[in-house]
Amino acid sequence: MVQSGGKANYAASSTRAKSRKSGLIDLVRMKQLLKQDANAISASIADAGYRADLDLYASRLNGAELVEAALSHNLDRDLAEVLHFCTGAVRDQVAIYALRFEYANAKTVLRAVHSGADYEVLRTEILPEENSSNRKWLDIASRSKNLVEAINLMGSSPWGKTLSKLSEGANLQQMEDALDAAYYADALKSVSQPGSDFTLKRYLRCEIDHKNLINILRSIRQGIDSEGIIQIMIPGGRSISKEVLRAMARETTGIGAVETLSKKSQGFDSEGLIQATEASEGGSLDPVIQLLAKKRDALLYSMSHRSPVSVLPVVHYIESKTHEVQNLRLLVRGKAAGLSNEAIEEHMRR
Repeated sequence: MVQSGGKANYAASSTRAKSRKSGLIDLVRMKQLLKQDANAISASIADAGYRADLDLYASRLNGAELVEAALSHNLDRDLAEVLHFCTGAVRDQVAIYALRFEYANAKTVLRAVHSGADYEVLRTEILPEENSSNRKWLDIASRSKNLVEAINLMGSSPWGKTLSKLSEGANLQQMEDALDAAYYADALKSVSQPGSDFTLKRYLRCEIDHKNLINILRSIRQGIDSEGIIQIMIPGGRSISKEVLRAMARETTGIGAVETLSKKSQGFDSEGLIQATEASEGGSLDPVIQLLAKKRDALLYSMSHRSPVSVLPVVHYIESKTHEVQNLRLLVRGKAAGLSNEAIEEHMRR
């Protein structure tokens, strides 16, 4: 990563991030939105700071599609503004954290090319062309007939370099796994440099542990053998050693893997994790995903308050803003699909 010039403005960036966070929709207001009908929700979202983004798309979209496009556009714009007010080492570390959104866009393009998605749908709904940050991705998608062409067009970008190293026979899942591993490898390297905020490194390593756990549970369900599971593990976790990962991968059930983790690692809420895994048996992994998300949220909240003049308050704001957008998207999608308020609330990040 190219290092930014200028002095790190830890105090100023922390103050501005905290100010922005205070303006986000809190849990009480989110529950009030949950009780509204679709039209009232759109109006309330506009009043919550999304009006300009809704107006941008209102001429050609409506309903849930309009709100989703506006939410994504607002998040991208907000992230650019945050990066702009950070300087020096603060900006470098926030940029590394924010790079995950670019990796996510690379995955979106790969999926679109692989599935032969309609380019019109891609440019109008999935990656709206009104959002200038989407244009490079749309260019790649429009010029690619297959995954090899898409990878070549990604060129010397971090994701392009990662994908170009894979064998010609690599499938889409292997590409996505490689992108995850590459992102965290680069991120950990960057936050390990002298002058970096090592508390951010701790948080990233926690994310790696959680991603590895979810990947193990999914892989066991898919019948992937232990060696296949180990190959997709992301190095650099904090609480799950390589030996524990291998022991978990040898299990044939999700409960078995979690019980092995509970016996061999002290870094997890064993009882809560076992209960969540049992609740997910026969269904989706949402109970486990939600539990781990809450643990990360609590950790980031605690770390940002223990280190008030650091990069953590900025990262905490970005995560909180992302959660707001995810919750509003879920709210609008759920209402459009006719889901009950209880079902929607159950899946919201709190």
